[in-house]
Amino acid sequence: MDFDDVVQQRRSIRGYRDKPVPKALIREVLALAMRAPTSLNTQPWNFHVVTGAVLDRIRAGNVERNLAGIPHSREFRLGPDYASVHRERQIGIAKQLFAAMGIAREDKAARQDWVLRGFRQFGAPVSIVVTYDRAIHGSDIAPFDCGGVVNAIVNAAWSRGLGCVINSQGIMQSPVVRAEAGIPDDQVIQTCIAMGWPDDSFPANAVVSQRKSVDEAARFVGFED
Repeated sequence: MDFDDVVQQRRSIRGYRDKPVPKALIREVLALAMRAPTSLNTQPWNFHVVTGAVLDRIRAGNVERNLAGIPHSREFRLGPDYASVHRERQIGIAKQLFAAMGIAREDKAARQDWVLRGFRQFGAPVSIVVTYDRAIHGSDIAPFDCGGVVNAIVNAAWSRGLGCVINSQGIMQSPVVRAEAGIPDDQVIQTCIAMGWPDDSFPANAVVSQRKSVDEAARFVGFED
């Protein structure tokens, strides 16, 4: 695929086929994505690629602890709740997804089940847990670099027929993820990526998020025209 096609056509995938993803293909995706730029070539990222019984235990632990009301234990700063235009965009994509799935506003059970899909990694056959080295924890540069490589992963995967969704719900209960994936204490859990073969019959997979225009986002300074 041409680069423009990858960027323009990529979607966040929340429904997957029951088909394993070859380890060699994931390695290929990671090798390409790791060409992403990074501050002074520090490359702070690590990837814990989980599948099978390990991923099933992570799903179960996430759901069990969240249903029990255990507060989230994400290892990155969440900051304040979204407000103003950012909250409007958040609500906007939720409305698109609920409409595609036929989930009514008053259907609390269906809405709750949708939330739990995130804790279950959307049923994806693979989850890539992205961490960075604790030795550089406290600086915003390492999470910034990890964001760059995550973007590269989802685009590289899409170019090879794989779908992804960046999923911080999947690492809400970090003790479960850390224990089951064997993540060492000298690494900080940043986020995870659900990955697999897209299920084209899953309605939410057809949703295309709305983006603000270049004119809204960019200022051009010093140009003559």
